[in-house]
Amino acid sequence: MPIQSEHDPRLKRALKTRHISMLALGGVIGAGLFVGSSAVISATGPGAFITYAITGAIVALVMRMLGEMAAAHPSKGSFVDYARLAFGPAAGYMTGWLYWYFWVIVVGFEAVVGGQIINAWLPDLPVWMIALGLMLVMTLLNLMSVHSFGEAEYWFAGVKVAAIVVFLLVAGAYAFHVWPNSDASFGHLTEHGGFLPHGLGSLFTGVVIVIFSMTGVEVATLAAAESEDPTRNIRKAVNTVMVRILVFFVLATFLIVVVQPWTDLSPGKSPFVTTLDHMGIPGAGALLNVVILVAVLSVLNAGLYTSSRLLFVLASHGEAPSWMTAVSRRGVPVRGVLASTLIGYGCVVIAALWPQTVFQFLINSSGTVFLFVYLMICLAQLRLRRRWVAEGSLKFAMWGHPWLPILVTVAIISVLVSMAFDPSMQLSLIQCLIAILAIAASYLVKRLCGKPESDTHTLSAQGAKP
Repeated sequence: MPIQSEHDPRLKRALKTRHISMLALGGVIGAGLFVGSSAVISATGPGAFITYAITGAIVALVMRMLGEMAAAHPSKGSFVDYARLAFGPAAGYMTGWLYWYFWVIVVGFEAVVGGQIINAWLPDLPVWMIALGLMLVMTLLNLMSVHSFGEAEYWFAGVKVAAIVVFLLVAGAYAFHVWPNSDASFGHLTEHGGFLPHGLGSLFTGVVIVIFSMTGVEVATLAAAESEDPTRNIRKAVNTVMVRILVFFVLATFLIVVVQPWTDLSPGKSPFVTTLDHMGIPGAGALLNVVILVAVLSVLNAGLYTSSRLLFVLASHGEAPSWMTAVSRRGVPVRGVLASTLIGYGCVVIAALWPQTVFQFLINSSGTVFLFVYLMICLAQLRLRRRWVAEGSLKFAMWGHPWLPILVTVAIISVLVSMAFDPSMQLSLIQCLIAILAIAASYLVKRLCGKPESDTHTLSAQGAKP
């Protein structure tokens, strides 16, 4: 018996195709690109754009695997439901709560970053007060309707995409000497220590840093469940992810190291600002801060949406309080939004009171979580492919199965292993494992204290057996 689509009628299909397209388009553009790329270039050298290409290929292939499962079985829970279907309730529980944990911590962190940006303009307002204000605005926006979320994300993503496109055009003109008085040189790729001044290994060390800046593309598969045509929108988002990453990350990084010597870039300072300053464009820093603030608001918006829908999915499977499934007349899981917001508010307060202890632990412990989520997506696709073929529901196949999925799985495991041997990453990995163990312990307590799990809410109960 084929598995049926699991669209919940309580959630409104109010998102348009343009919303999903722009969510997928702008999902990877954030502070990790605008600012964090300086650390990657400093650690790798001019060849940093190859690191972005390698990492982009990994992320794009994970998205392709997710797209295969989502096209075969559109589901409001996306990869959480596929983990449950492939490996049982424990896998769904762990994946859902881990991803929820990741996003609610990110929401609090981004609110603080937004507060710091605005505080630089309005120093009389404390960071914590601004951060709480941003959280309140984004909460109200998410409570209005899923259409409001989609519209806000559409325009936020539009600003980010426009900023990147303008940069690519201006930097490209400078790199190819169309810009007057250009001193750009392709010789910058090999001068000043060579193409890879820190050795070939730096290409792959940088993957650990870069992969963190590419999170967010998978949110489009969750949002697609509330769109007009989930299967078509998922396919469209997945098909274009590789092109987006090549353009936004690889090409931008390549132009940056051609316009000026890579040694002129400083870790922690935006290479985009440094490049525009080098070209003699005034006010570049102020303009980029506005764009980064938009990126922060975009992440806040998407984070509250994603975390609230995850609570809805978990509650639908009896893995979160049942009252989380209540929705408003507009189809918004209001209690899920409020619950996720409260955690975000708590993070802002913790950041103000214990910035170097508790808040730093939360950031470190959540930072590696999505790698485990990506690993689960790979394992679920490998497990479920035979089922899709047997049922005739395979509509959007992953390339090179099973060897390419296995290669991506090994690559992700390699990234995790490399973190264990990298002193700068060890703490983050250890604290992430503590969070995973805590969630695993909560599952065991739930099983011991509650009644046996029923499969009536799970995908397996709809005619599929693991």
